[in-house]
Amino acid sequence: MPPLSLGTRLAVIVILGSISTVGAVLAVAYNALVDDFEAILTEQQLVETRRIATEVEQRLKLKLDVLSESAAMMSDGNALHSLTEITYQLERQNLLHTLFPDGLVVFDAEATAIAENIHAPGRLGTNYSDRNHFRRAIQTRSPVISRPLLGRATGVPLLSFLAPIESGEGDLLGLLSGTVTIGQTSLIPDDMLKRLRDEQDRFKVIDVENLLYIEGGPSPGQGVQPLPVPGADPLVDAGLSGITFGTVTDNNGQEQIYAASHLEDLGWMFIRSVPYERATAPAFDSFMKFSIISIAIGFFIALLGFLASRSAVKPLDKMTETIEGMARSPSNGQRLTGKGTKETRQLAAAFNQLMTERDAISTMKENFVSNVSHELRTPLTSLNGALRLLASGAAGALPVKAEEMARLALRNGDRLHLLISDLLDFSKLTAGQMTVSLAPQPLEPVIEAAMIDNTALASEHNLSLVIEGLGDQVIVADEHRLRQVLDNFISNAIKFSPSNDTITLKVEQSGPETTRIIVSDCGSGVPKQFESELFERFSQAEVGTSKSIKGTGLGLAICQDLARLMNGKIGYFYDSGANFWIELPNSTIRKNNANENAGISSRGA
Repeated sequence: MPPLSLGTRLAVIVILGSISTVGAVLAVAYNALVDDFEAILTEQQLVETRRIATEVEQRLKLKLDVLSESAAMMSDGNALHSLTEITYQLERQNLLHTLFPDGLVVFDAEATAIAENIHAPGRLGTNYSDRNHFRRAIQTRSPVISRPLLGRATGVPLLSFLAPIESGEGDLLGLLSGTVTIGQTSLIPDDMLKRLRDEQDRFKVIDVENLLYIEGGPSPGQGVQPLPVPGADPLVDAGLSGITFGTVTDNNGQEQIYAASHLEDLGWMFIRSVPYERATAPAFDSFMKFSIISIAIGFFIALLGFLASRSAVKPLDKMTETIEGMARSPSNGQRLTGKGTKETRQLAAAFNQLMTERDAISTMKENFVSNVSHELRTPLTSLNGALRLLASGAAGALPVKAEEMARLALRNGDRLHLLISDLLDFSKLTAGQMTVSLAPQPLEPVIEAAMIDNTALASEHNLSLVIEGLGDQVIVADEHRLRQVLDNFISNAIKFSPSNDTITLKVEQSGPETTRIIVSDCGSGVPKQFESELFERFSQAEVGTSKSIKGTGLGLAICQDLARLMNGKIGYFYDSGANFWIELPNSTIRKNNANENAGISSRGA
């Protein structure tokens, strides 16, 4: 293995050092990012559980406030209404029914049930003064909420809301109670529950005093369920341990980040957890961004090292740049300068000799193409003329097969004539010998002539030609070269259009001083990857149509050069088919004047 050059050795040392440094920084950064995102996610869960607790507390307060407002409707200010009026008032309180869907009860001053909107066997006439929340409400004359308890008449776990009914003088007349069945009517909003019950997120509500699942038990949809024995659910154990946040591994071996919050009014605990991967995923994304920046910095350091090592190979670098410039512009005649070491000078001399021989071959090729094209045009014109006479019957009627063969030979002769014309135009354009005669030119005769001359070819392919937007436009152009461009556009459209379609020649004002002529077809257009090479010489796209005809690949390149010579430009776009256009400057001479000038020139000729 040959030894590395000095420049390469320096570059390798700098690159390896940069890679090692960047790798160490990335390893430290990733661990720091994971720790930071774990702390952020833990804080998010803690905030979320506190927000849930606050939301539940606000909903409890709302229920109590509405219940207190409604309690005043159960009396006339001196005494309770009659049972009939109380029942009527209970039935018409729609908001109370919404807040307390599991029942409303009115009690007298001794806490005996006297009226209800939902019948529960054995409730009316039962005294509840032994219940703690009843005693508290009677003593404080304030609205209260019970801790979770079993309904005496219903036997189901519930929350009882009490609001005193007082007279105008402040005497206790009775109590209005609303109940919410735990496990059936949730105190947490439905939209919040849907968001919390993610496939991977876990959310539990635990009654700490009674050791019950209020939400998130092992059997969804079964309401209140008893807590498992210690050790059966690590997440519940973590919440009951008194540590309000942290990480825990569940029974499936998945690490979870959890947070817990208490609601003191009910003695409930809200526990929420998310997979630990939720922290590592954004950390990984941030790590990737940081990695890109670090790699960019490492690349910059490596680049500096590379630039520092260039001094050892500077002569070769200059030679490389010169050779690349010669490859981009082969005709500029540039040569390498032989400076530096002996090997460098020998390489420059050998390359210069090679370029001299290449230029000689290129000149010989161009002369050969030009001479051969000129030599072929004269006999080909005679051959085409003779074939045209034979095909037209001027030399007498031909047998059917002979006439078909004559027409076939004539079509191929015309095609060969076009190819030779392209080669001649290409030679002239390459040598800078192509000239154009610019003059004000009405568009109407040029467009119509182009359509008439190409109608026969279009008919052979079951296509029709139409003109749109043609008026009295006058442009500055060479009529012959403009026809050459339009004929090329139209022939290409005919080649690549589906049968029984229409080819449109459209004229439009593209600017205040320019007119655009667009030739549109209904074909599949030019492949997207080929559009950048569309107007380059010797370039052809494979479009996969049965009417594709191989050519020189010079037609569009010649059209582009002709457009430039006429101070215009050409282009392509796709819109339900291929659209080739040429844009030329407008003339300040009106159409009538242009026609008169053309007539005078014709008569003079």
